[in-house]
Amino acid sequence: MATVPTLHALLIDEIKDLFHAENQLLKALPKMAKAAAHPALKAGFTGHLGQTRTHVTRLTAALKILGLPAKGKPCHAMLGLVEEGAEAIAMKAPPAVRDAALIGAAQRVEHYEMAGYGTARAFAQALGETQVADLLRLTLEEEGETNEKLTALSSTVNAKALAVGGEISPVAKSAKK
Repeated sequence: MATVPTLHALLIDEIKDLFHAENQLLKALPKMAKAAAHPALKAGFTGHLGQTRTHVTRLTAALKILGLPAKGKPCHAMLGLVEEGAEAIAMKAPPAVRDAALIGAAQRVEHYEMAGYGTARAFAQALGETQVADLLRLTLEEEGETNEKLTALSSTVNAKALAVGGEISPVAKSAKK
């Protein structure tokens, strides 16, 4: 277990965790884009890949401001989330159902990132590291926007998934009566 004696050390730990997480996504997003059937989902994953490169650049800048090299530490949570994405990619299902699973996996990633960036930003603000806080805020906002886009797209994808043989639950059927 690592020793983290100060809030400053904890901020560094968080940024290194995010750095590794984003680098894991650079590998995973092209695979998710290739597996997506819905054109908007495919385009979304491809577009987020470019954003993720920017996120890595910002984290590199944040580490530089803090006097550190651009180096991460293993982010076990993201490794698990990427594995869940790989399960969605490998799922034997109609394309719309697989797309629904991909959106779910992607939203879990976005929520993790939003929590990480929000936490790191709060630490940076408390420490008076305004440049670092500003970099983290920009990425936090973009992760939130990506999550909102995934939520909006999910209604279309979920309707397509339902149309390929999905069943409406007995509770939902009785509510429609």
